Amino acid sequence: MPWIPELFSAPVLEHLQEKWERELVTVPFFDGLMTGEVDALIESFAGEPELHHPVRGRIKGVRAFSRFVEETKARLSRPGASIEDLEHVIRAGTLGCGEVILHFDGVNLPVAIVADKEHGGQIDELRMYYSSWPLTGLHENRPPLLQPDPELNESDAVAEYQRALSAGDVDAIVAAFEPDGYAREPAGGEHVYRGHDDLRAFYERLFANGGGIELEHCAFVEDEHACALEYNVVRWGRTELPPQAGVAVYVRGQTGKLAAARIYDDVDPPLSSSA
Repeated sequence: MPWIPELFSAPVLEHLQEKWERELVTVPFFDGLMTGEVDALIESFAGEPELHHPVRGRIKGVRAFSRFVEETKARLSRPGASIEDLEHVIRAGTLGCGEVILHFDGVNLPVAIVADKEHGGQIDELRMYYSSWPLTGLHENRPPLLQPDPELNESDAVAEYQRALSAGDVDAIVAAFEPDGYAREPAGGEHVYRGHDDLRAFYERLFANGGGIELEHCAFVEDEHACALEYNVVRWGRTELPPQAGVAVYVRGQTGKLAAARIYDDVDPPLSSSA
């Protein structure tokens, strides 16, 4: 996700197919930006280009979107910059999610992109998620992008994880992971906790404010390997929060439990210290 391959030039498509070693159903977000083929990006939208950005807010219209593409391409073209691809969750329908880690200017920034699409494949809007912590050492309060969907139902280990997260149940949340599974905070980098012992210590710290973390579930996309949940954080333990937007990607392991939980929001935890 999310760009339409047929809109790009033949040399670009050939290069991208060599990179991914498979037929391109969609062109990944940052791969598309780095081609510099802005017309192909714009024509991938059903209407005006629209991107919800964690810092700049809503980027809408050809001029604003083109400027964003130009600035992003320039930053990621600097010496030493690179794009590390992680996961692409694609559903045959109207929602898709992709993850990368951007490496630039000494920063390692985990980023997730969610695409809302028309049934014909064109994009309605894009939603980008990352934490400002790796960039500034500060958190930014991000208002909701979506409204909660009370009929949304996750399955298997993801549902178990969500129940345990809301209840602040450390035993249950650790049990939702594979023995070598890991959780990664939005800041990424060293904020990764692998194996049941590290996971237990991590979630005990997260629940130290008197309980679990309550999320409003807004949108969900999955394939046979991974899934992504867009949400609003509304409570952290005893502290009620203004609703704040985020997304988490969950990867299933060989036994069906979680091999990974990667979180993308910018909530300032009401704890003694955290990123």
